[in-house]
Amino acid sequence: MTAGDPPGEPALALSAQEYRAAGPTVLRMLVGAHLRRFREAAGISTEDAGYEIRASHSKISRMELGRVGFKERDVADLLTLYGVTDPARREPLLELAEYANLPGWWQEYGDVVPGWFEPYLGLEQGAEVVRVFEVQDVPELLQTAGYARALISARYPHAPAAEIERRVEVRMLRRRVFDRPEPLKLWAILDEAALRRVVGGPETMREQIRHLIEMAGRPNITVQVLPFAVGGHAAEGGPMTLLRFAEPDLPDVVYLEQLTGALYPDRPSDIVYYRDVLNRLGVQAEPPTRTLGFLREVLESLG
Repeated sequence: MTAGDPPGEPALALSAQEYRAAGPTVLRMLVGAHLRRFREAAGISTEDAGYEIRASHSKISRMELGRVGFKERDVADLLTLYGVTDPARREPLLELAEYANLPGWWQEYGDVVPGWFEPYLGLEQGAEVVRVFEVQDVPELLQTAGYARALISARYPHAPAAEIERRVEVRMLRRRVFDRPEPLKLWAILDEAALRRVVGGPETMREQIRHLIEMAGRPNITVQVLPFAVGGHAAEGGPMTLLRFAEPDLPDVVYLEQLTGALYPDRPSDIVYYRDVLNRLGVQAEPPTRTLGFLREVLESLG
């Protein structure tokens, strides 16, 4: 660290190459979080930072939240303004900013991936932990191709077969998060309704339940069932997803999907509330040790 560097600012936890695998969405958030920390450590306002790069203070806010791409010159000028002069700190962040502008693999499927869903895909692919509660269906990361095909066909009844297959392909490619050197940790809580609704016919559903049993046996995946017998529960409002990241500078993200869009409640109190609801669901649901037996009972009921 040189004399011009802000004191107490942490270096990046991983190399730029390792972070690159997280995808552009998480990289933008990470670069933005570091820029914010450097700016605040230097005591510089968003207005003054915006003036330095010929932009508004609102653009600085969007950059710090990871909601826009980065120009290398802007990042370099901001780091200079913030007094970050040590190449060991500047170069990794500039490299991350460059990677953050590269397209994610899902952008090849722009014809079937709506713009509002792309940010979530980036978050999911870069998350360390995903916690999800589903009411109607098996969580998408745990779906078989046959089950996914039946659901997608029902949602898009007039879509040609080729489009349906591309949508299924995207859903299957998302499962590669389980094949990483450090696989995604998934904690999924399913309402019993998701298991009792026979999607795609008995054989498709049997295959899906068998796949759930297999996945639930992995050390990085926890599956719980919330049985009808519980009655009222903590998540009467519907399904929810919470994502957590390895980088400590990144906050948890709450994702609420709708038919034609999604919400990301981002107030700290909202995130705490959703985290608490997921914790309470975990207490109300069948423990993981009993969930496998529950799944086998469902499988037997399908004949």
